[in-house]
Amino acid sequence: LSAGENLHHQQGYTKLDAYSPFPIHGIDDAIGVPESKLGYFVFCCGLFGLLNAVFMIWYTGAVDYPLVIGGKPLFAWEFSVPVIFELTVLLSAFGAVFGMFFLNGLPRFYHPSMNFSRIAESTDDKFLLIVEASDPKFEVEEVKRVLKELGATFTEVVEA
Repeated sequence: LSAGENLHHQQGYTKLDAYSPFPIHGIDDAIGVPESKLGYFVFCCGLFGLLNAVFMIWYTGAVDYPLVIGGKPLFAWEFSVPVIFELTVLLSAFGAVFGMFFLNGLPRFYHPSMNFSRIAESTDDKFLLIVEASDPKFEVEEVKRVLKELGATFTEVVEA
């Protein structure tokens, strides 16, 4: 955790990623991962589903096929709650799934980090800290030096 904080906050690296065999509370803050924008996708899609359901029910009942049945008004939202709820939840779920795919850049069939010679160990008993070459401060020898100073036991440059 402290190596990631040091690289992000003190050294100024911004394109970091961390792999570990178990979840580590606070690692996102330590390496500078911004807050997720997925909630905005879900909220907007859910709001669109709600408005779409209300419009569809109003248009169908009051404009396209107006029938007075049992004295109820042409548009009564009370009878429409199940449809409104279901369409809101459905479009929120679509927003969550497709928003997650979009924000994560999926499907991604290849990433250079998978060529790391010890990638399998990061799922078993080792920790892996990646500094991507697209980082504005990236220089191979400088990154290797800083990682060694922070206690890295093994560093490797992985070619894309």
